[in-house]
Amino acid sequence: MDQRAELRKPTRAPTRDGVTAAASRIAEILPPTPLLPVELDGSTLWAKAECLQPVGAFKIRGAWNRLVSLPKGERERGVVAVSSGNHAQGVAWAARELLMPATIIMPSDAPRVKMDRVREMGAQIVEYDRMKQDREAIAMTLCDKRACAYVHAFADPWVIEGQGSAGVELAGQMNRQAGGPVERIVTCCGGGGLASGLALACPDAEIVTVEPEGWDDVARSLADGVRRSVGENPPTTACDALQTFATFKVNFDVMRAHDVRGIWVSEAETRAAQRYAFERLRLVLEPGGAVALAAMLSGKLPPGPRTAVMLTGGNVDPASFASVLAGE
Repeated sequence: MDQRAELRKPTRAPTRDGVTAAASRIAEILPPTPLLPVELDGSTLWAKAECLQPVGAFKIRGAWNRLVSLPKGERERGVVAVSSGNHAQGVAWAARELLMPATIIMPSDAPRVKMDRVREMGAQIVEYDRMKQDREAIAMTLCDKRACAYVHAFADPWVIEGQGSAGVELAGQMNRQAGGPVERIVTCCGGGGLASGLALACPDAEIVTVEPEGWDDVARSLADGVRRSVGENPPTTACDALQTFATFKVNFDVMRAHDVRGIWVSEAETRAAQRYAFERLRLVLEPGGAVALAAMLSGKLPPGPRTAVMLTGGNVDPASFASVLAGE
């Protein structure tokens, strides 16, 4: 699996020390997101509301850690990133704070609300066809032309370590609120950046990834012990944030080393989780941000002792969300 020769150059592996350092950097600019108790089948499930981040998703963590770690001499050349919207907003936000130019390669079918917010934060957008064009090739061509950094959404050690800062926060919150260490973390998964970071941050916890039906390449890769791609003609999904075609070696190696396993949920189960979060938790979740909760509500995973679920994003088009709430 070439994937542009794993982004063309070897890189270091992410580490637990790197996660700890990232958590310290991120704590300087962002308050912890809340950990909310959810009563489910007589047990308490703990929901970490990353949807309440300034950009509406956990992606701000990895983006900030990556950009702030760039040498100052490189920052003026700017950055290029690829994203359907949440990583895009994280990079745009971090670049604005650091006075850096940013260009984001976004699929033309990305939600308008996400594109609008990226532009509001001053980043330039280059659109591409998700099913026909190679986004990595577009991004790397731009990077070569501008001699700037490519901030990958998940296949980057600094990004992985930044996402892992959510696990550092979660571990402390579970000890205080749940009376002991977290034992299982259920997380939404696209390419595996968050899952990898959580595995490094909480090595004693079981990590379970959740993907949309038909897009469960990470789950199949972990089960088979070798990286798999999404099959031909994958089904349509509302989970735009989780439409990655394959994970990268840097993510796969971390997840496999920590015995991460994966499952999938249906579109109907995802919509039910969105409604549940709004009605019971007063939270707005986008489809991709609700799949971990969907796995718990559908019974595909039992609640279990000291289980935490990641609510990873809330950037959803108002009209689409209204349809979900109406049960359409």
